[in-house]
Amino acid sequence: MPLLNRLKEHRSKLGMNQTELGKLAGVSRQTISLIERGDYSPSVTLALKLAMICNVKVEDIFEYEEDENHEK
Repeated sequence: MPLLNRLKEHRSKLGMNQTELGKLAGVSRQTISLIERGDYSPSVTLALKLAMICNVKVEDIFEYEEDENHEK
């Protein structure tokens, strides 16, 4: 999946578990887990909310990586 993330790293810096972050973001612990594993790409709204909670820019958490076979 081309969307890489550092959500777990930022969550750990805040001393939060997945459940706590999920409650603040309005999603389940399972959703946070799926995002951290790279198995789910959050909506723009959720990505912005997570960045705001972590007090960082969206780009500090999420990074889009182009597929090597994809021409620009």
